[in-house]
Amino acid sequence: MIHRIEPGTCLGGRYEILCEIGHGGMSTVYLADDAQLARCVAVKVLSPDLAAVVGRERFLREITIAARLSHPHIVPLLDSGVHDEAGAPSLLYYIMGYVEGESLRDKLLRERQLPVDDALQVTREVALALGHAHAQGVVHRDIKPDNILLTGRSAVIADFGIAKLVNRPGFSGGWFS
Repeated sequence: MIHRIEPGTCLGGRYEILCEIGHGGMSTVYLADDAQLARCVAVKVLSPDLAAVVGRERFLREITIAARLSHPHIVPLLDSGVHDEAGAPSLLYYIMGYVEGESLRDKLLRERQLPVDDALQVTREVALALGHAHAQGVVHRDIKPDNILLTGRSAVIADFGIAKLVNRPGFSGGWFS
């Protein structure tokens, strides 16, 4: 059962939930207003049912991995926290930059085919983002049209939920298996 957060709920004393904008098997994503900085953000909330089965560690690992990455073609992680509400399970969440636009999947369903120049631009930007992630020791492992967001002609990668940090010779960062 997916736990829904009602519009008007405030997370972290700062992020007011406006509406749901997506969901998957592991989490739900909401559009929220960041009251402190007067901007829209995306809030990804781990399903409490899944947290009980899989554990919070996987979601916390996703937060740690996403926080390592700072690139113009990767959705930035801005904040994270735990929301506690009387009588309800604690909810783990993290805050990402809100990308106004659509997924590559939605665009392809609507248009069936991208113009060659647009396809090349998206491919270049995704490759640059993946190259940056790989340089940080991060392998995304779930690149698909649903996880490529388009704003204008620019592409950004989202959802590092099953990403993996790799231990490489000469890599000075942390590592996970």
